[in-house]
Amino acid sequence: MKTGKKKEVFDFIASVGHTSVDAIANTFGLSRQMIHRYLSDLVREGALRKIGKPPKVFYLINDAQKTAESVGISPEIKKTINDSYFIITPSGERKEGLNGFEYWCRRQKLPLYKTAHEYAETVAKYEPYKKDGLIDGMYKLKHTFDKVYLDKIFYLDFYAIERFGKTKLGQLLLYAKQSQDKNLMKELAEMIKPQIEPLVVRFSINAVGFIPPTVKRETQLMKELKNRLNLPLPEISLVKARTQVIVPQKTLTRLEDRLENARSSIVATDTKRYDNVLLIDDALGSGATLNETACKLKKRGTAKKVIGLAITGSFSGFEVISEV
Repeated sequence: MKTGKKKEVFDFIASVGHTSVDAIANTFGLSRQMIHRYLSDLVREGALRKIGKPPKVFYLINDAQKTAESVGISPEIKKTINDSYFIITPSGERKEGLNGFEYWCRRQKLPLYKTAHEYAETVAKYEPYKKDGLIDGMYKLKHTFDKVYLDKIFYLDFYAIERFGKTKLGQLLLYAKQSQDKNLMKELAEMIKPQIEPLVVRFSINAVGFIPPTVKRETQLMKELKNRLNLPLPEISLVKARTQVIVPQKTLTRLEDRLENARSSIVATDTKRYDNVLLIDDALGSGATLNETACKLKKRGTAKKVIGLAITGSFSGFEVISEV
């Protein structure tokens, strides 16, 4: 509830658009401790939101203050949205749950109540594909390749769903990789680790391999994930062979081109032998890279069985996830 000086601070922010703690202190002559208390209260109440990172943090009016309460969205649907919805805006602000969903509806000029029900129905449509937090992708691979070398292939969520676009994991994966943001990479690793650890036990995994990146970046997603996951397993040595021209898989739209790329660029150099190897990749479009890597590991005798795992995957058959 906004009363007294707290209301004055709120009204000041509403009048100027956005402001900082220093600007409020200069205007009202309040202590920074008192200002932080007011601002924390207003953010918790949903009246304000903040953007930026210390030392440059700004506060502005939250233009999506619990409007869902006034349109009668059921608690069940609210929970679905709060658990599942996540968006990063064009200005780089992250919005989650109802706040993010309301923002998206306003941008799309869609009615909140009706669209919320449609979103919940769409999420429910995809839930049956998940068992113990994993989506089985073997059906997809068997209908894509003549020979499947992976013994199992799973992903943790779909990269995107119809109409509503990228899932929460899809958003985190995209922006963690493209922005090379270590905080997002850490968040991504913490989110997926509880799903990976039971998989290691379930299939008696005794070695792990991480698909190496094609594009050179200062901060590599797979390297960060490997360090953050910190799986207590030997690591299979996999490298990307240098070629005259670097051709990322995501630029190839034909399945046969992706197969050729995977065959010629991934090199397995491990001389040890393992019964069950887990191969981890960021996104599964065609599955060509994981399948060809599994082929090389088996032909070298490095692995008897290979379990593939992608953070996200496409829903249908061969489908290019070109963004990541």
